Order: sequence, then C-alpha cells, then structure tokens
Amino acid sequence: MLNWLWGGMILIGVIYGAFNGRMADITNAALDSSREAVSLCITMMGVMSLWVGLMKIAESAGIIKGLSARMKPILRFLFPEVPDDHPAQKHMAVNMIANVLGLGWAATPAGLRAMEELRELNKQSCKRYGGSAAVASNAMCNFLIINISSLQLIPVNVIAYRSQYGSVNPAGIIGAGIVATAVSTAIGILFCKMMDWKKK
Repeated sequence: MLNWLWGGMILIGVIYGAFNGRMADITNAALDSSREAVSLCITMMGVMSLWVGLMKIAESAGIIKGLSARMKPILRFLFPEVPDDHPAQKHMAVNMIANVLGLGWAATPAGLRAMEELRELNKQSCKRYGGSAAVASNAMCNFLIINISSLQLIPVNVIAYRSQYGSVNPAGIIGAGIVATAVSTAIGILFCKMMDWKKK
C-alpha cells in the first residue's frame, strides 16, 4: 500500500513539474536528495556503530545482565502475565534498556526475540485455557505500546540528524526529548493498565 502511495506522489510531482516547466528543478532536487541520503547514511552508520559497540561492551561486562536483574520488579508490574525468569523477560529488559539509551538499532533485535517468546507463551496459554493464538496477548500488546512510546534519555537518532544538517547545538533536544518521551511512556503504561483492568 505504501509503495503505491509513495509512487503515486512521486508521479504526481513529476507530472505537475512537467506541466509547469520545472523539470530541471525536479532533476536537481532528485540529485541533491540522493547525495544527502548517502551522506546521512554514512553519518548514521558511524553513530550506530559507536552506540551499538558500547552496548555490546556493556553486555560483555555484565552491565546489561545486572540492569536486567534490577528491572524484574518493573517487568513484573508491566507484564504480570509473563512468569518470572521466562526468556521473554531478558529480551524485554535488553530492549527497554537500549530504547532508554536511544539505541533503536540495538533494541530492535531484542524486541523481535521478546515478541517471539511472548508468542510462544501465548500459544501455550491458548492451548491450556482455550482461545485463539492468532489474537495477541495483553503482554504482547503492552510490550508493543511501551516499546513505541519508550522513554529516551539520549535521543541518538535526532542528535545525529541535527548534527548532519548543521545544528549549532545538536544535543539541545535532550531536555525536550526526555519530557516528551516520559509523558508518552506514562500515558502508554496508564493505557496498558486500564486495558489489563478491563480484561480482568
């Protein structure tokens, strides 16, 4: 669907430019955008490599394991359906830690593994109590909402974009980012808890 949407918008833009005699502007914009896209990819690759590398060092040093253990009460509160010491808890903890540090790239693999574990848990629950495994469990929905609305202390992506486009103070967004993501996370958790209560 999105392919059709983007393709249609590009086609409309090209036709509109052709009828208004601005094909040269469209060609220049396409070339400039391509150059900027490559430059941005190189910048983001460097930033990503740095932060994902730091995350790997923290994991090897046992920092991630220690933080995951300390997050158990939070995970128990957010996901009461998930049993203690279930494999999903470790992956959810890593995902949430990476998101808080603004490492969306490092958070994604852990998030996918957490969802796979939650899906298996959902299948077992459906076999035991009846119901359809095709329907996402509360834990799956809650994890998705919290993952999307995640609190970020260091919005690495936005800082990298601002740096790439010549911002005088790329890190100036940190305060606003913390406030915005704290509010979105609080609302996400409140919504999840309301849905849990409604289901019960």
